Amino acid sequence: MKTLTVFALLCAMMALTTAAALSEVKDEHGTVEVIQEGEHHVIERSASCPGGWNLINGRCFLFVPRTMTWARAELNCQSMGANLVSVHLAEEYHGITKMIEDKTHGHPQTWLGGSDAEEEGVWLWNDGTRFSFSYWCRGEPNNDGWQHCIQMSYGDNKCWDDTKCHYHLSSVCAKKI
Repeated sequence: MKTLTVFALLCAMMALTTAAALSEVKDEHGTVEVIQEGEHHVIERSASCPGGWNLINGRCFLFVPRTMTWARAELNCQSMGANLVSVHLAEEYHGITKMIEDKTHGHPQTWLGGSDAEEEGVWLWNDGTRFSFSYWCRGEPNNDGWQHCIQMSYGDNKCWDDTKCHYHLSSVCAKKI
């Protein structure tokens, strides 16, 4: 019994010593750096995004490679507490593009969360945020044959195109921290 008590105390001391040697620093984006003193190892992890999600500009993003219609892609995002992505800054768009490229080694055409299905030419983000940034390809949006949903990575310039919502594309989900 004495041995068990000594062993338990020894384990507790080791755990406390290890915890004291670790320090956490949170940056402005919520990323936590865990620094183990004495060994100079830095491990970055997002304190606020679930596993597999990427922190970009204060929101969590997930590339979904499985192709679906726009509506199915939105429902899939909602099942994870997210929406198809709205894009508000060029920095976000480039971060999303890089995230997809890192995962696919390419630039697949991918759903964004924008639509003008309610009123032609009035583009809205499905998450309710203001549609104040766009990266339309030249001559787009053109509503060529009932095109009401936005795809990204279109053409040589990897810009936005309005397309038919029933097409099957990969998608990007986004959610607030």
